[in-house]
Amino acid sequence: MTVDLQKAKQKWFQTLQPLRPAEMVGLWSGVGIPAGHPLDGVLENLQWFGKRFHADLRADALLFQWRPGRLVPINPAYFPIGMAIRLAPFGRTAIARNWFSHLQKAVRARNTTAALTVRDMDVGETVAMVYDNQPIIDYFRRIDEREIAGMMCVAGDDRRYFFRLRKVDPTERENPF
Repeated sequence: MTVDLQKAKQKWFQTLQPLRPAEMVGLWSGVGIPAGHPLDGVLENLQWFGKRFHADLRADALLFQWRPGRLVPINPAYFPIGMAIRLAPFGRTAIARNWFSHLQKAVRARNTTAALTVRDMDVGETVAMVYDNQPIIDYFRRIDEREIAGMMCVAGDDRRYFFRLRKVDPTERENPF
């Protein structure tokens, strides 16, 4: 079932329109799309907010809600992706959420942690975010004018983690999801 769900989500992702890096600039609020990946539900449990893309095409790959109105960029280098996937069941617990809220200051990113580029997929080119210190590439495709889909690919792992990002209007005060 999980393999079929993964394939269905990947097919859906490929039907979406490609993006250019300049279209990504801004703050984006995110939510996972369940597809049978071990990380399904983990980021939401840890208060993931989304991503921020800068005009120089650098990115804050992981933004978390620390306090109301306060976002904290986390350095993904502190969380090796292989270990994060193995510990995913723990990542969905209240204990993990509590621990992570206390760790955020220590694992805060001091600079951007990824870069936007254009990469080729099976169905053509689209914008991708390449993590600086992780074997991860997030590919993006357009759902509509304010919403995009993301597909996280980890080197050596055929499973895909899917998520949606919605552009945050600077005049909005609340998370749009």
